[in-house]
Amino acid sequence: MKKFNFRKVLDGLTASSPGSGSSSASNSGGAGSGSVHPGGTAGVLREEIQESLTSEYFQICKTVRHGFPYQPTALAFDPVQKILAIGTRTGAIRILGRPGVDCYCQHESGAAVLQLQFLINEGALVSASSDDTLHLWNLRQKRPAILHSLKFNRERITYCHLPFQSKWLYVGTERGNTHIVNIESFILSGYVIMWNKAIELSTKTHPGPVVHLSDSPRDEGKLLIGYENGTVVFWDLKSKRAELRVYYDEAIHSIDWHHEGKQFMCSHSDGSLTLWNLKSPSRPFQTTVPHGKSQREGRKSESCKPILKVEYKTCRNSEPFIIFSGGLSYDKACRRPSLTIMHGKAITVLEMDHPIVEFLTLCETPYPNECQEPYAVAVLLEKDLILVDLTQTNFPIFENPYPMDIHESPVTCTAYFADCPPDLILVLYSIGVKHKKQGYSNKEWPVSGGAWNLGAQTYPEIIITGHADGSIKFWDASAMTLQMLYKLKTSKVFEKQKVGDGKQTCEIVEEDPFAVQMIYWCPESRIFCVSGVSAYVIIYKFSRQEITTEIVSLEVRLQCDVEDIITPEPETSPPFPDLSSQLPSSRSLSGSTNTVSSEGVTKDSIPCLSVKTRPVRMPPGYQADLVIQLVWVDGEPPQQITSLSISSAYGIVAFGNCTGLVVVDFIQKTVLLSMGTIDLYRSSDLYQRQPRSPRKNKQFIADNFCMRGLSNFYPDLTKRIRTSYQSLTELNDSPVPLELERCKSPTSGLATRTPEAAPGFYRNEMPAVRQRNQVHHLPEARENSYNRSRSSSISSIDKDSKEAVTALYFMESFARKNDSTVSPCLFVGTSLGMVLLISLNLPSSDEQRFTEPVMVLPSGTFLSLKGAVLTFSCMDRTGSLMQPPYEVWRDPNNTDENEKTWKRKLVMNYSTSPQETGDHQYTIICSEKQAKVFSLPSQTCLYVHNITETSFILQAEVVGMCNSACLACFCANGHIMIMSLPSLRPMLDVNYLPLTDMRIARTFCFTNEGQALYLVSPTEIQRLTYSQEMCDNIQDMLGDLFTPIETPEAQNRGFLKGLFGGSGQTFDREELFGEATAGKASRSLAQHIPGPGSIEGVKGAAGGVMGELTRARIALDERGQRLGELEEKTAGMMTSAEAFSKHAHELMLKYKDKKWYQF
Repeated sequence: MKKFNFRKVLDGLTASSPGSGSSSASNSGGAGSGSVHPGGTAGVLREEIQESLTSEYFQICKTVRHGFPYQPTALAFDPVQKILAIGTRTGAIRILGRPGVDCYCQHESGAAVLQLQFLINEGALVSASSDDTLHLWNLRQKRPAILHSLKFNRERITYCHLPFQSKWLYVGTERGNTHIVNIESFILSGYVIMWNKAIELSTKTHPGPVVHLSDSPRDEGKLLIGYENGTVVFWDLKSKRAELRVYYDEAIHSIDWHHEGKQFMCSHSDGSLTLWNLKSPSRPFQTTVPHGKSQREGRKSESCKPILKVEYKTCRNSEPFIIFSGGLSYDKACRRPSLTIMHGKAITVLEMDHPIVEFLTLCETPYPNECQEPYAVAVLLEKDLILVDLTQTNFPIFENPYPMDIHESPVTCTAYFADCPPDLILVLYSIGVKHKKQGYSNKEWPVSGGAWNLGAQTYPEIIITGHADGSIKFWDASAMTLQMLYKLKTSKVFEKQKVGDGKQTCEIVEEDPFAVQMIYWCPESRIFCVSGVSAYVIIYKFSRQEITTEIVSLEVRLQCDVEDIITPEPETSPPFPDLSSQLPSSRSLSGSTNTVSSEGVTKDSIPCLSVKTRPVRMPPGYQADLVIQLVWVDGEPPQQITSLSISSAYGIVAFGNCTGLVVVDFIQKTVLLSMGTIDLYRSSDLYQRQPRSPRKNKQFIADNFCMRGLSNFYPDLTKRIRTSYQSLTELNDSPVPLELERCKSPTSGLATRTPEAAPGFYRNEMPAVRQRNQVHHLPEARENSYNRSRSSSISSIDKDSKEAVTALYFMESFARKNDSTVSPCLFVGTSLGMVLLISLNLPSSDEQRFTEPVMVLPSGTFLSLKGAVLTFSCMDRTGSLMQPPYEVWRDPNNTDENEKTWKRKLVMNYSTSPQETGDHQYTIICSEKQAKVFSLPSQTCLYVHNITETSFILQAEVVGMCNSACLACFCANGHIMIMSLPSLRPMLDVNYLPLTDMRIARTFCFTNEGQALYLVSPTEIQRLTYSQEMCDNIQDMLGDLFTPIETPEAQNRGFLKGLFGGSGQTFDREELFGEATAGKASRSLAQHIPGPGSIEGVKGAAGGVMGELTRARIALDERGQRLGELEEKTAGMMTSAEAFSKHAHELMLKYKDKKWYQF
């Protein structure tokens, strides 16, 4: 007996309900397509295709974050565990160990991290944030959690210090007071060092905030307190008094001890370093201005920039290291930030590319009273992390194993490929390793803590990032790691800009003219295609051989005949109101400028950039095969490219923009099609238009027209315009004649065309293709200008009727309704929700493919959706995902093979034979509003799902998962939605991330196996998964931060040092700071907050059944308490009754024998 599944019945009812978002009864909106009703073809499809994916397969969770921590503020290092922690301005903490050990955690408050302190070799970390809260993190788990928090209410935290192997944390405040916190319980001690007790009574001014705290290496019972105004107090903790005080005229920024505890060094705001001896605190033992000009004796040295931090580290066999940041002379204002290393008489200045945030010296021993033996310096810059090797005289830097240079140039686009061919990573690495920088230290990276294993996820993953300088980076993203494989510079194809070019020839962009806008990669054929912001497309082929050759370039004139666009009379169809006076200037939004050059001559047929004409040496790797450039048309710059696709099997590349579509044969290097989008409709129009009385209006040429996602990025006024605009393009579900549909959609619902005959589409009938070498450099508008394919000029909404090409897709499919076999096709999606199928007629043999022309002809098939089309995909009759055909890679420059006998090897990816495909190919199309599944060649719409009504989809992709397929969407309102295929049943809908930055929309991408990524900050990539299986196994894939390591033993101090070295060994902090001696701190001073990782937090976070059980237990306890009280009252009454009975019995015996008259 077949098992009855009630949930599937509900899913079926939901799918077939007319009012639901997913419906099987809908019209395709195409030519002659009918509607499908429940129980028709869709019902047959449900029986044939058994969908294996259910909602239990999906769950959203973040996996790992790569890149440099954005806006860093703090740095800490555990010398025993050898792990590094970085805090940021956004409240994030990144903890790094050996490659693969990379953990990200976040403060819920989002307050900036002021300072970090490791509990050395204890698996814990203390963070101080700008909201005056201390947090204790547990690092003994793969995802750190907060155990305790302590919120200061009346004072602001400025500095923290935790002595080695101590459980008492010293906390300095802005008022100059010093508090002490028990790390185990995170409760304040009653012991407080008040600022007015620390300074002399005769001092009339406040010493300022505490800028330094440290215990003496010689005596743990003595605490060194540094105040901002130059006062240093040596405090005796036992006697609760200042043992000595030091005063200096300049403000103090940092202090560090000599390991013997007899001297300490201060850095000051005038660029000076002072060395103080405890035996003579009245004046500095030594004062130096390292970068100041030498003065005559008796005169004060020249002031320099402040030395923000100094570290004084000793060595057994050499002079001590004095390392500091800042302190440069004021007369060298153009010099970059620097780190100075003084070793003996040698002074080395290391100039940095970015400002220094913090630095730490890495030493061999964790004990402060031993010779430090520094071996490296970790320098945290604003945009980089470097480690300097101190063991070599030239101080080389270590090669960083982490991907800290993702932001070397701003990331403009991303692509993510999971389960790609396994040999690609090795091939790309072998090519890229030859171009690595040299001069690194030959020693291993010092931050080597933690443990990491490969885990169960073993399939190869590659991430590609495009950048503003035209560079493209390939990254190995396998097993939750990220390592750069290969770097490609697309700017090498073009001539360099001349300094004198200026803005006279830069009408499109102001800077970054080579910025990468879109990338398309076929891993199997290794064909790589990239489009740039300056309206160019470059096709790369992969080769292991170095060649020197000329770069072939094509120039394409793509224009829409504006004067032919005819709009109806206002009384027939009222146009949009003129809102230009109410809107911001369109020029400021689009970045376009005047169309006339400085010479007064209108530009025409000129490309934006100039391709190199001389032979170019191309190293092994990706080599440019063809450059295609759009040219200026009648003084108007070419529009940026909005869609891109390439087929290695067909040898054709297609791209489009808001003007039209271009199809190029990159094998024969010829243009096959260059046509405005509106002409694609006209070319196959076999019907007469409905007669109207036309009126020609002057049209405004849009700067960068694309209908994707406008309503989220522009004011409410524009949202209303967009709503009105879209309402004219949304098609109803009733059958409509082709001529009426065409009048509504291709021209924004307002324009019609005069009937014309369909022109031919043979290669020889295309406009002439010219190869030019003129130099015209067009830099790019700053800040998100290269993502304008996602947005548009506001003026183009109400004044322009052009239709942008937003999606392209090559596939073996049915181009026409009466086709019986599949053939090469190009799916074209537009910003108005229209889908056009273009037929590609290829030569039958390989020999003819290189000589015979390819014919490109619009098939006359039209499908429609709401909103701009985002993606396409196809499934066979069994519901298996069909991959586009591709050509097997072969080295184009391999001289060992016989060119005459070589033939192209094509993989067509038929899951069933072409003869068996028949009427059972299904096409999935997703727009920014809805998704539809069509049956081809009948062009019947089987399923419709209205994904969103109030927002719009930013990214959509059909991905493979668990040997099945699904549709993944990322919405502008932050929702991630997964739908099954082909029924489009919702599997997952999670409010994951609100769109707060255009960067997220530009870089969000899905891939197979349930993975996705986006650029979470300008310097970091966030990876996530929507797979339940990966969420369950994520703990096995992450590295361990803490590994059991025995703490190194302290050196033997010797008899004399132990006898005369101070009383630090006998100092008992517990006795001094404990509640028994110091008492309790004021409750109003700080508030203890149990963290989610503590026992109290776990109890407080218990919910669901556990919470109900807890409440039931409390109720039982209360009932038992009441019963106990009742029992006590009952026992008391019984006792009283017994006493009364006893007294009554005694009274009865007393008067038993007496007569009545004896009373």
